[in-house]
Amino acid sequence: MSRRRGMMSEDLKVEIAKELGFYETVQKEGWGGIKSRDAGNMVKRAVQMAEESLAENKK
Repeated sequence: MSRRRGMMSEDLKVEIAKELGFYETVQKEGWGGIKSRDAGNMVKRAVQMAEESLAENKK
């Protein structure tokens, strides 16, 4: 099974990791070093940001 290419840009992932407080782990261990809970929270935050952006564009 091949890995699918990520949907989030590297810049967005870094921004969210910094915001959520686990970017230091990413720097030391790479993206594979983060906890699954942190990855889930990162996805939740990205969805929230996308929803906020869509709401802004509708105004």
